[in-house]
Amino acid sequence: MKNLANCKPSEFLRQTNRIRKSASKWLKDVNVFEIRRRKPDGFEDMTEEEKKESMREQARENLYEMMDSALETYADETLELLALLCFVEPEKADDYKVTDYLKSFTEIINDKDVMDFFISLIRLTETVS
Repeated sequence: MKNLANCKPSEFLRQTNRIRKSASKWLKDVNVFEIRRRKPDGFEDMTEEEKKESMREQARENLYEMMDSALETYADETLELLALLCFVEPEKADDYKVTDYLKSFTEIINDKDVMDFFISLIRLTETVS
């Protein structure tokens, strides 16, 4: 399956821009940034150990809520994003097996150059924001 780790440079650039647009909408829909900001109540009155444990628990709850949102509430939007990583048009996303996407996704995240590119884009976005 073609993906960002094994495509032509011109395809990579065009597809990356499509993914950027889809990911921007996905992040808003799934509410990732809002969920990540959630902190435990009464944090200022806790001991250091209580703060650590409370932060661990809050992080776990936040992760579970993001997963519920991404994998259940916005499953179609999440699949669209995965499909775009593999040059599959969103309306054809269900034509493939989940293992096809998992293999491609693994190939992408294990490609240092592709991941470095995305990390640099994130850093660039943070400096502009």
